Amino acid sequence: MTVSIFYSPSFNDIPDSFDTFTKADEVAKLIQGLNNSSLALCEPRTATSAELQGVHDQDYLDALLTGLPLDLAISNGIGWYEGLLAAVSASTGGLRDAALEALASKADPDVATCNTGSLSSGLHHARYEHGSGYCTINGLVVAARAALAAGAKRVLILDLDAHCGGGTAELIEGLDGVEQLDISVNSFDFYTSREDAHLTVVGNSSSYLDTIAEQLGAIHQPEGIDLILYNAGMDPHEHASGMSGITTDMMSQRESMVFEFARQHDIPVAFTLAGGYTGHGLTLEEVAQLHMLTVLAACAPFARVSS
Repeated sequence: MTVSIFYSPSFNDIPDSFDTFTKADEVAKLIQGLNNSSLALCEPRTATSAELQGVHDQDYLDALLTGLPLDLAISNGIGWYEGLLAAVSASTGGLRDAALEALASKADPDVATCNTGSLSSGLHHARYEHGSGYCTINGLVVAARAALAAGAKRVLILDLDAHCGGGTAELIEGLDGVEQLDISVNSFDFYTSREDAHLTVVGNSSSYLDTIAEQLGAIHQPEGIDLILYNAGMDPHEHASGMSGITTDMMSQRESMVFEFARQHDIPVAFTLAGGYTGHGLTLEEVAQLHMLTVLAACAPFARVSS
């Protein structure tokens, strides 16, 4: 069994370096260096204009393409570049393809349920009419819509990024078959919980893992979930812009907990990198090493590493 990890250098095809984009290349290098037969880097299909239009306003998409009006084009907080829309369309396509491959494994009785992933970042704050918080296109919602169109009846967006997924919560409101479980450590992009989008902001590191375990355990009829879209941010880590006391070991335990929950209920997971940043004590390679905790947890049940 092989875990497909969708990635293309075009995810980072912009002139300036920014962690949201550049860490995909670093994680890909680490995956390639593992010599692990359970992992395969796969080239995704770019998200189509129709898929983006299904989630975002056309005026906003036009601004991402042309750079005008500038205030809308730079609303993601990163800036505007000529190749920005192409880069985020490629990254969005990565998660879309990961979602569809994971879902297909659930539907095929002759194939064991499998996990997938995409080295995408900068998703969950983006809203219908603008970007926000280093997020340009909400690929989580694009992927969820694609999964519904492919036959999924129930998609869970599990958001464990440090920050709240207010953009996702806005975009899935009224979208039958999609729900969000959001556990954050920072109130940026806060929203009021509702039936289809439940938010908890953890106040101290000592309760972080317990809160995640409790919230996963409280999910209604988890056996009815067809797909988990996992926004697996590493930014809760104390040195990746997160909360003091949340260590690498805790993040590793978190990843094991998520994938064990999915395995117990026979739910495929399509994960995306989400947050995790330098400037708080970690190099870009060290941030990428944190993201590898997710990659390795996704394939742990059938990992075969050659010497």
